[in-house]
Amino acid sequence: MKEQLAVPKAEFRSYYGKQILKTPVWNWMIAAYLFSGGLSAGSALLAAGADLTGRTRLRRVSRLGALASLLASMYFLIGDLGRPERFHHMLRVAKPSSPMSMGTWILGGFGPGVGLAAVAELMPPRLRRTRLGRVADWAARPAGLEAAAVAPGVASYTAVLLSQTAVPAWHEAHPYLPFVFTGSAAASGGGFGMLLAPVSECGPARRMAVTGAVLEVAASRTMERRLGLVAEAYTTGRPHRLRQWSEILTVGGAAGAVVAGRRRWAVAASGAALLAGSALQRFGVFEAGVASTKDPKYVVVPQRERADARAEKTQSGRSTTR
Repeated sequence: MKEQLAVPKAEFRSYYGKQILKTPVWNWMIAAYLFSGGLSAGSALLAAGADLTGRTRLRRVSRLGALASLLASMYFLIGDLGRPERFHHMLRVAKPSSPMSMGTWILGGFGPGVGLAAVAELMPPRLRRTRLGRVADWAARPAGLEAAAVAPGVASYTAVLLSQTAVPAWHEAHPYLPFVFTGSAAASGGGFGMLLAPVSECGPARRMAVTGAVLEVAASRTMERRLGLVAEAYTTGRPHRLRQWSEILTVGGAAGAVVAGRRRWAVAASGAALLAGSALQRFGVFEAGVASTKDPKYVVVPQRERADARAEKTQSGRSTTR
């Protein structure tokens, strides 16, 4: 006969409901860094495709966008370090087990290619006819292709970086965040091209934007369904509102990319919506992580569930060996 408990089993939360984890000291600049880094990666990938297919104006817009957003991301990252002058210390070692170390080296491999390709676009016509200009034009394509090869790592490594922290909403989402961030990067890169490039050359940008939007929304919805209790951090409060608007703008922008035809204003509006949706996605994920550290249930309940699952597995293993 199963033993009856005299009192209900206690459900420990935390000491008087006190916060267990410290709230991340990062501010909004880190969320902006997540967005601008993804935009740079998406733009670099689109620029390489435009270069290979002879779309010179789309190539120019995307190369310059990749450089501008990369510089913005570095500004946001270094500005939030507290001691920006010590940034170079991160390049003293390469530690494969550290997402921060690997991310630093990924950016180190990405930046020169982006910069060289963009400099070639900025050269005035008279300088292009000189020996220096011809060398820059010759080097721009391999530099752009190198940056495009590294771009997927730039788009996704920040998701790995977040998921390796103790923040529940980020740590529990580690199987899904790389797909959310990669899709968001592709959607924003395509959206940037749609916003500024001529409609006649926007075909690749539109296809890239739609593909990225589908991946982002699908991965985001899957994440919400499978996270269990921690999903509340994404589906309630300010993070929910940010991500809800992100989905509305991303889906609307993707739909506009499909049906806008050759109407310049419609293509540009769709591109702006995709950019805004991508930014709100990154801010929503950031805010969800901050919110999840303030309620102890997001720490304690998953820990207890994992402990109970291990105990049940051990008990079942003992039963089968008897």
